[in-house]
Amino acid sequence: MTLNRRDLLISGGAAAAAGGVAAVSPVSAQTPRVPAKWDHEADVVVIGAGATGFTAAIVAREAGSSVIVLEAEKHIGGHAITSGGNVPLGGGTSVQKKHGIEDSPDLLFRDLTDWSVVEPNGFPDYRYNDREIIRAFADNSVPTFEWLVAHGVIFVDKAPDGAGGNSVGNSVPREMHCAVMNWPMVQTGKPADPSIQATKSSGNGLIRPLEVAAKKAGVEILLEHRMTSIYRQSPNSGRVVGVAVDAKGSKLNIRARKAVIVATGGSTGNVNFRRMFDPRLTEEYCGLAGMPWSNQDASGELAGMAIGASLWGLYNQTGEFAYKITKAGAIGTQYGYVNLRWMPGSSVFDRARATGLHVNDWQDVILVNMLGNRFYDETGKQFTANDYKSIDPYTEGSYLNAKNIKYNPNNFINAALAGIGDAHNGGGPIWAIFDADAVTREKWNPTPPNVDVDAGFFFQADTLSDLAKKIVMKYQRLPMPSANLETTVVRYNSFVDSGIDEDFGKPKPLHKIVTPPFFAAWSTPVVHDTRAGLRINAKCQVMALNGQVIPGLYCGGESAGGFSQHGLARATYQGYVAGNTAAAESGRG
Repeated sequence: MTLNRRDLLISGGAAAAAGGVAAVSPVSAQTPRVPAKWDHEADVVVIGAGATGFTAAIVAREAGSSVIVLEAEKHIGGHAITSGGNVPLGGGTSVQKKHGIEDSPDLLFRDLTDWSVVEPNGFPDYRYNDREIIRAFADNSVPTFEWLVAHGVIFVDKAPDGAGGNSVGNSVPREMHCAVMNWPMVQTGKPADPSIQATKSSGNGLIRPLEVAAKKAGVEILLEHRMTSIYRQSPNSGRVVGVAVDAKGSKLNIRARKAVIVATGGSTGNVNFRRMFDPRLTEEYCGLAGMPWSNQDASGELAGMAIGASLWGLYNQTGEFAYKITKAGAIGTQYGYVNLRWMPGSSVFDRARATGLHVNDWQDVILVNMLGNRFYDETGKQFTANDYKSIDPYTEGSYLNAKNIKYNPNNFINAALAGIGDAHNGGGPIWAIFDADAVTREKWNPTPPNVDVDAGFFFQADTLSDLAKKIVMKYQRLPMPSANLETTVVRYNSFVDSGIDEDFGKPKPLHKIVTPPFFAAWSTPVVHDTRAGLRINAKCQVMALNGQVIPGLYCGGESAGGFSQHGLARATYQGYVAGNTAAAESGRG
């Protein structure tokens, strides 16, 4: 089957029209009128019950403010509870001192603003960080860490290291790991084996103790209360005075006498919003890390923008470094993020639908685009990030740091997102193709619940031709030509014979694809996290485009911009700062 450009354009356009636009936030783009009556009120209203939200809520409540936390889901935790529990708070923590690691706020600040640190593809981790935000992080890292310990978070008893680090600084190890303990894990629905509870790191080990601390402090937590807009005294001036909420269909208004804190967790799940940073990230990139436990729907960003807030730090979202987009680690499932697998005991497994097949060796599969063509070396890597001793030797601010890096473009992600040459911005589905022999080598069981057959993320057939014909699902916007897939496999098998991949340089291809049945498993890149958002200052106050503070509005974590680092340290420190500052507001709402 031969497809010309006109065929591709027509097929692609029809599919796009039929598929519609996914993940649109319910937040209003217009500034709402301040209501005459409030259904609930508190000094501080926190939107989101994750790492930022819980930290802010506890801090504000212990400072004497009444606090309501609004959570859109029917469970707490956000993306944080599904994470690996890695917390790179440094600057001279008690644990760093215990293990003889010399760190300081000044060293931490210099690390995270060093222009000379670049990745092997040439992209800088820290060059575009907001210095004011990083100074605040450096100065508040130690207090935040010690506060977490004082509020029940148990860290794995070992020296800080670099495991799980994403743009955390090159000079000294700072990564600490929250012990999962005996809390039931959201991934499985049950506690970890007792033998590893004190050594296994998990976001559960952060969020569950904070939930206990919040309830003990008297924080009111309202689940299934989805913020739909933020109220300001007038559209572009005055204080923020509260929020509008959808509570399972009931429309409520909640007054904030002092402040509203946006802790909604980022924007990667909103297709149109994320495409402002990268037009390629269309609907087919649907396997977001952290979903289906929680979505990053841009609700906080959109509500803030509707009352005059500015976006900030946009390069940190588009720069090709760190795990903002990752290679799929599990195939045959929509949710294939390499560091998160959903098991049948999870309370959200009805939405996750499959565990996925973990790929131990990428020599066992080939990867093809929606036309059945290979596009890159399957063993290729995703983008990398700076961590302790990523550059060694390292001299702060030296041009030699970049000069001595061995250039490696790490272009697997870009190749996967390149598409098929039509007018569609997205790259389309990527399929892992393999045979029965690969199943044996990997010790896979390619049946539900390990793979998602019903939703169209996994297919099986006795011939390659029939396999291509079976690949029909909503993101496969045109049929895979059977002849293409057959030709691709025959050519790849010849590379196994010769030991040389003449097309993409895969190191000595090892295994032919010859033994039926044959399989096609979803292996599309995964959108991971958000590193750009609302503009804030050192106090986590949200700012307008003109640089003026919006009174009574705060933001932290993945919904805030200006900070390239991934994860829990950014979220908890900004929750700590926002909670303290918001509680000190005089309040005139």
